[in-house]
Amino acid sequence: MAASMRSQAFCRWCLRKYQRREITRFCSSSSKIQSEIPKPTEEKQTHFGYQYIPEEQKEKKVYEVFENVASKYDLMNDAMSTGVHRLWKDSFVKALAPSPGTQLLDMAGGTGDIAFRFLKYIKTQEEKIAAARQGTPEGEVTPMSHVTVADINKEMLKVGEMRAEKRGIKSGISWLQANAENLQFPENTFDAYTIAFGIRNCTHIDKVISEAYRVLKPGGRFMCLEFSRVGNPIIRSLYDLYSFQVIPVLGQVLARDWKSYQYLVESIRQFPDQDTFKRMIQDGGFKAVSFENLTFGVAAIHSGFKI
Repeated sequence: MAASMRSQAFCRWCLRKYQRREITRFCSSSSKIQSEIPKPTEEKQTHFGYQYIPEEQKEKKVYEVFENVASKYDLMNDAMSTGVHRLWKDSFVKALAPSPGTQLLDMAGGTGDIAFRFLKYIKTQEEKIAAARQGTPEGEVTPMSHVTVADINKEMLKVGEMRAEKRGIKSGISWLQANAENLQFPENTFDAYTIAFGIRNCTHIDKVISEAYRVLKPGGRFMCLEFSRVGNPIIRSLYDLYSFQVIPVLGQVLARDWKSYQYLVESIRQFPDQDTFKRMIQDGGFKAVSFENLTFGVAAIHSGFKI
């Protein structure tokens, strides 16, 4: 009997020891697991291509990308669109249809692609007006048009200014380093606001739209040309193949810059589709918002009015 009691006591002692060991091991393991779980961060995150980074870092990173590609910007656009971007920009300015006297803010327009087309379009309109007035008494003076080319990247602006000098363009245009999310212009300054292939690189698209609305005059027009979403699945597959397998390679071969071109491809895929972006423009206060797809939706023109 005594032996049985000693045996039971020994078993209970072993059980308690085992339990204490398992509890200690469980707590240690649980503590380790908890330490491995990423702690939530209070920093707001945003995308940079397919990476997620703190919001305050994006502006600097995007600046570096365009600083790297500034001298080969046309080459970059040719690679991204197989050269079709030139036709898209022609269609963009034609859709804007500016009249003489238009005061335009071309945001993210550093190299002058839209500005030069704007000035050419205005010149054609002025020549038509002058021809129509021939043989009639001197009447109303044609108002002066002007385009303010604004860009956050000074290297892009340098390229644009050099191109303007080569073209002999000395009037009707000015160049300004500016942040699309925080413009230095007063309210109701411009008749039109354009942004081509730039808004997807901004950290807060809603702030860009809000600032565009603020600086436009009542009746002013917002227009955006941007890479968008291809609807046809077969064409989309071919486009994706070209984008991810060819464009970065071209970037490396032609500009010795794989990473910048990889980012640009990824940034297109992160940008909202046509309908979502349309709603964002409407949420920014614009009316009569519409969009037009270009080349199966590879790019799209969005338009809205400050009414």
